[in-house]
Amino acid sequence: MTTPDPDSLLAEQLLRLTRRVHRIQKRHLEHRELGITPAQSRLLRTLAHWGSPPRMADLAERLEVVPRAVTTLVDGLEASGKVRRVPDPANRRVIRIELTDEGRSALRELRAARRSAAEEILAPLTEDQREALGDLLDTLIDGTPVQSC
Repeated sequence: MTTPDPDSLLAEQLLRLTRRVHRIQKRHLEHRELGITPAQSRLLRTLAHWGSPPRMADLAERLEVVPRAVTTLVDGLEASGKVRRVPDPANRRVIRIELTDEGRSALRELRAARRSAAEEILAPLTEDQREALGDLLDTLIDGTPVQSC
């Protein structure tokens, strides 16, 4: 019998946590009956961070997906009234995507659902543990090693 590799165990734990986070967030979204998929939710959140309506190609790049995937997401969100396609004022051949009032309202609900999900996930941790976890996650996200004193 071989001894488990500690890095493999950590990687498995991270994957399991990621799946748990997605399941819990999905459940919280479904309870709010927004009719928004997790991918559409991500697009709305990304769209909200732009100062002016982006092009679909800009969204695809930011989301790290192919443009066709953004088209499908925008089609669904447009059909439900959460976004709209608008012509670029400088070049009418370019189409930009903007949030509607209904989209902004959905974003508020999405944020509340994410907060509820985070509270559920983090409930077993103390404040000190949450702070330590945040520091560790920042390190993993940035990919830079922590400097020891």
